[in-house]
Formats: sequence, C-alpha cells, structure tokens
Amino acid sequence: MTATIGAALDAPVIVVGAGAAGLAMADTLARHGIAYTVLEKEPRLAEPWRQRHAHLTLNTHRNLSTLPGFKYPAGTVAYPHKDVIVGYLEAFAAERDLTVEFGTAVTRIERGADGNWTVHTSAGPRQASNVIIATGRDRIPWLPDWAGKATFAGRIIHAADFGTAAAFAGKSILVIGAGNSGFDVLNHLARVDTGPMWLAVRSGPAVLPKRIGNIAVNRFGTVMARLPLWLADAVIGATQRFAFGDLRRYGLPRPAQGGATRLQKNQIALSVDEGAVAAIKAGRIKLVGAAERFEGTAVVLADGTRIEPEIVIAATGYRTGLEEMVGALGVLDENGVPKATGAEPTGQKGLWFIGMRPSIISNFHAATQQAGAIVARIQKDARRS
Repeated sequence: MTATIGAALDAPVIVVGAGAAGLAMADTLARHGIAYTVLEKEPRLAEPWRQRHAHLTLNTHRNLSTLPGFKYPAGTVAYPHKDVIVGYLEAFAAERDLTVEFGTAVTRIERGADGNWTVHTSAGPRQASNVIIATGRDRIPWLPDWAGKATFAGRIIHAADFGTAAAFAGKSILVIGAGNSGFDVLNHLARVDTGPMWLAVRSGPAVLPKRIGNIAVNRFGTVMARLPLWLADAVIGATQRFAFGDLRRYGLPRPAQGGATRLQKNQIALSVDEGAVAAIKAGRIKLVGAAERFEGTAVVLADGTRIEPEIVIAATGYRTGLEEMVGALGVLDENGVPKATGAEPTGQKGLWFIGMRPSIISNFHAATQQAGAIVARIQKDARRS
C-alpha cells in the first residue's frame, strides 16, 4: 500500500538523524511506500559511534542488535566492536538504498499555519506533515555543576572522552557514577595497572554479568521484556546475586528500585560487568559515597571524606539536546527527554520520537519495533484525513 500523505509538501515525512533508529525508520517508511527525507547534521553515518572510546563494544548480543532483515557478517563476535557497528550501519544503508542528506542540521521545528510542520535547517526551511526525531538520547555528555569544579587541580573528563585504558596506567582515578557508562569504564580500567581507584556511588545500580559461563546473559532479554515489571525486577536481582553474591558487603548500596522498573520508568539502563566486580572484590576499586564538591586537589564526598585522585571520570549521563529544537512544543520532560516515544501520542499531531529510551533487549530491536508502529499510525492518520 502506498500512503498518499502531503503530496504537495517537500516530503511527506522528515526523519531527523541517521543513526540506527533513523535508518530503521527510513527503511520502514520506504518498504511501505511512504516518501521520506532523512536529515543528518554530520558529514557521514554513525559519527557518534566513531567518536566513542576505542574499546567500546555493544552490551547487547549481536543477534538482538540488528536492523530489519539484515544480519551481521559471518564470524561477527557476540558483542561487536564499535567499528563493526559503523560498518554494519553503512552496509545496511547501502543495501537498502537509503537516501540521507548529510551536513544538514535541524535547528527548530514548529507548527505551520496550515497545520503541517516547518522544519528549520541549516539549508533552509522544509515542510512536512510528519516529523520523526531520531537524534538519540545520548547526544550531549552531561556534567553536574559541582562546587569547585573549575578550580580542581586534577583532570575532570566525561566518560564519553575516556580514550584508551592504557592512558590511565599508574594514575589514581575516581569514577563518579555506577551506571552503564561507569561500569563500562571500570571494566576497561580493571585490565590496566592503575594507581588507586575509587567508585563514587549515590545509589546502587542493577548489575548483570555480560556472560555466565559461555552464556550471553542479554540473550534472555526477549523473555524479560515480556514479564511484568515486578517479576523482571526479581529475576534481575536474583541473577545479580547468583553471579556476584551480596555486593553490599563491598559497599555497593542496594538499589532503590528494581532494574526493570528503573529502566522503564526512569530510563536508567542496566549496568553490565566484565571485570569491574572482580576488581571491587579484590580491593582494587574502592566504593565510596557520592561526590559533593571539589577543593584544590581533593574531592569531598557526602560524608566529608576527602580523596585526591589525579583524574576524575564523570560517568554522569547524557542529555538529548532537544530543547532548542522542540522545547516550545511541550513534548519534553524536565530533563529534556521526550515524554512519549515510538507510536505513543506526543500531544502534537505528526510529531514522533524514536530510539529515545534504553531497552532491555537492544536499542536496535526497540527502534525496529517503534518504526513499524509509527508507520502504522501515519497510515491510519492519512486514511482519516
């Protein structure tokens, strides 16, 4: 079926962003005969993947991290390296003949007088009946405004700028944040002969091993996604205790909520261990309370304790950076995260968000599902008009 939507417009549908979610969206639109334009501010595909640190791999299994009907090359490891992901996305776009306008940044989206959307870009305004934003939830690294941060005698870097683990050899390091990116950093640092290491934790994370024996734990994500939250929380907690024992013995606070609940309600991804927990148990990584402020060479913790790391790695999360683009439309929460995702109504007809929340299965899988649901809604709305 070919949907006749906004035929007089520049494009019936504009997709903003050409990452995995944007490509899944473009492919789904094309397969349903809906004309589209993909606008990407970067000069090439997968630029965020290219810019991340050299050790980065997927935390989700290869078989659950594919775009519609497109497998990884034979011999791809279970948790592919970022360079493999870049090649995969490029191959997908080429195989599906997806068209992307590179170097076109979207600055603002607003409702036109005719009820359609005006998309203001670096190349001039565009018109569309539907706009799908696929710019990613990890667009801008975020640092808290700690007191004394600007005068700290050591280095403060965000986890996004981690670089290579070897660069931290012999250094004393404080990692702030025990979420997914914090554990990712520590997994790599645990393999290097560093100086003292501390992990500052405000609340306990839900931590799962990447593997139990030869079994990739993430492969059970499809089952977990079907469970009610309370049961998924219980399974995640039981798996954590089975794999690691009681981590409270080493100073890791008990999570205030279950892992599945935090994922769905607060968009806090599960932490994945591949060596960090063993380093904690061995005493190489000492767990401490939350970081409160910086004073000269010291970081002052919530209990008043002072530590003096040479390097502070802030695993403090990201922001979407969508406020300028759509902040006036009432579709973002107080943290700049879209209130709705996929085919959920945003309160603005024809405006959609895709790939903006973490998934217990994989972001690739979630984007594929959301793309299909969005197309179904677009077609349904077109038939009504």
